[in-house]
Amino acid sequence: MTQYFDVVVIGAGAAGLFCAGVAGQLGLKVLLVDHSEKVAEKIRISGGGRCNFTNRDLDPRAPHRHFLGDNPNFCRSALSRYTPQDFVALVQRHGIPFHEKHKGQLFGDRSSEDFIQMLLRECEAGAVVRWQPCSVSAVNPLGASPGGTTSDARYELVTDRGPVLTRNLVIATGGLSIPKIGATDFGYRIARQFALRIVTPRPALVPLTFDGPSWAPYAQLAGLSLPVAIETGEKKNRIAFHEDLLFTHRGLSGPAVLQISSYWREGQPLRIDLAPGTDLLEELLRAKAGSRKLIANELAAWLPARLADTWVGQQADWQRPINEASDKALAALADGLSRWTLVPTGTEGYKKAEVTAGGVDTRDLSSQTMESTQAGLYFIGEVVDVTGRLGGYNFQWAWASAFACAQGMAQAQSA
Repeated sequence: MTQYFDVVVIGAGAAGLFCAGVAGQLGLKVLLVDHSEKVAEKIRISGGGRCNFTNRDLDPRAPHRHFLGDNPNFCRSALSRYTPQDFVALVQRHGIPFHEKHKGQLFGDRSSEDFIQMLLRECEAGAVVRWQPCSVSAVNPLGASPGGTTSDARYELVTDRGPVLTRNLVIATGGLSIPKIGATDFGYRIARQFALRIVTPRPALVPLTFDGPSWAPYAQLAGLSLPVAIETGEKKNRIAFHEDLLFTHRGLSGPAVLQISSYWREGQPLRIDLAPGTDLLEELLRAKAGSRKLIANELAAWLPARLADTWVGQQADWQRPINEASDKALAALADGLSRWTLVPTGTEGYKKAEVTAGGVDTRDLSSQTMESTQAGLYFIGEVVDVTGRLGGYNFQWAWASAFACAQGMAQAQSA
């Protein structure tokens, strides 16, 4: 038997759950569909299991500071109408304790499960019907006619649980990141079906890899972390971050590298200052005047000892007491540590990427409602070419784009 809903949301992640709940509470009859048994697995694993649910420092007036894409300003409207403060108010209404870490990042005190249950309660408040697991095998456009209910349907969905008619179809299926928790290309396939443009997807917020023997000395530093300044790009395309870097067996990770990875392009070098805020040459020359310690031991005042040992092991001139080293050798050492330049050979790919950059081209979407140029077809969250920086920004985009979409559908319904 064919069923009719005002709205069908495909994807029960952060954006899909929130959109369904808001739309239901605005009076729309909503069906939420997901091919997985579990909801919101990305919320569940985020923030070390505590969910970094938004960022208090987000400035909706300057989205380019927090988001990338072919048009970062596209998200200004949605972010202005549903702010971090709005979502915090929702969290507080549900009595979920949270705290702020550095740089405005907000985390739950207990578990990500608190936020998943909150979103499910919001869906219950909106009488949202949820089908899980349920696959959608086809989306067929219909010729819509005015008046009535089912006669307003613009789409027929073929699902595991039978055919569904709907006026509004919301794609909230996310990107390609972390396929082991259910990521697929469904959203991109639907966009292409209706001739919408796609900005080529790529892994973002992802560890970078370095192959070959030149990386071997650094592979033994796996697990070592330190604060750095990291940058890539040139002139107006230069981007820099001050965050922690983590050495891995295959390359580099940690917040500094995850942040820069969203902007890095194949073949581009990274430039890393391993002792930011320190004039290493000045410090080394000062130490040379009054110390007989090995250079590596002196370096340990500004760098982790393991890194200092590994670094000086590269040249015989550095493997001696500092008072016996030439100024030229110390200058080369300081310069290398302050301007470590290296070219990643790749990334850890979608299996380790926190998000997917690229996606449905914002030129084909309304910044007010998230409706595409195909009437009644909406795209929200990660499937869109809007990618936030590390630190809660991608969740805030999920909430804001979902809210804009739900409001837009409700206003269109009542018009």
